[in-house]
Amino acid sequence: MRALADSLLELIRRTSAEIPDDVRRAILRSLEDEKKGTIAASALKIIERNIQLAKQKSQPICQDTGSILFYVDAPVGFDQIAFSEVARSAVTLATKKGFLRQNSVDSLTGKNDGTNVGPGAPAFHFHQRRSPDIQVRLVLKGGGCENVGAQYSLPCESLQANRDLDGCRRAILDAVLQAQGKGCGPGILGVCIGGDRATGYELSKTQFLRMLDDRNPHPDLDRLEQDVLKTANELGIGPMGFGGKTTLLGVKICAANRLPASFFVSVSYMCWAYRRQGCDLDAEGAISQWLY
Repeated sequence: MRALADSLLELIRRTSAEIPDDVRRAILRSLEDEKKGTIAASALKIIERNIQLAKQKSQPICQDTGSILFYVDAPVGFDQIAFSEVARSAVTLATKKGFLRQNSVDSLTGKNDGTNVGPGAPAFHFHQRRSPDIQVRLVLKGGGCENVGAQYSLPCESLQANRDLDGCRRAILDAVLQAQGKGCGPGILGVCIGGDRATGYELSKTQFLRMLDDRNPHPDLDRLEQDVLKTANELGIGPMGFGGKTTLLGVKICAANRLPASFFVSVSYMCWAYRRQGCDLDAEGAISQWLY
């Protein structure tokens, strides 16, 4: 388990301190698009400088190192209990070393034991597969962007949103409007159409595991992603709500079966500090390849 412990510690460190290349490319493109000398351009320059310093100093990109979400794809027979124990120890050590801030508190007492470990923290999502390989992905999701997530039940009379893709579009764009100036934009949206209230949010967050520059294989969802991204960036909200052309860096949408009585649209919002990383592990638990 020593190799696994070391691998998870390095995964946490890298996720906390280094923005993935696809995200940094998107931020740099946005900086080029913004008018020089504007507050929007200045905000993006500060973001870019922050990214550089965090990587150079191996320090957290943001003081809110966020909810710790592990996504593990593993073969049949994989010991989930053992993995969870090692991961909790790695989170505690990462917190002690300063890779994670002491963010997790007891919801009843408000006390913080300084470990980032407790009921539901970190969160684990295990998925079995027939491949013998083990893949571990980690998302660190800040509280500010979590606060501006939203869930809509269609039809929604106030939005004139019916149970169709246009209604979904209206709901998603309303979430962008409600979030303006909050959530540390420019943001990234993860959306699930359908499911129940719990699975809709859960699946919406899995969309953050996708690459920013990928395209949805479902033609209708691909068109919706591109349309929402284009429209949102024409609203003039901009980075941190200061105005400009860059309100969103990406939109990722999935769909899940629903019951006839329900039609939910679940929108998760990710801040510009899009902390997502992953790795392949060998049989001993050592890192064999980085995924992002």
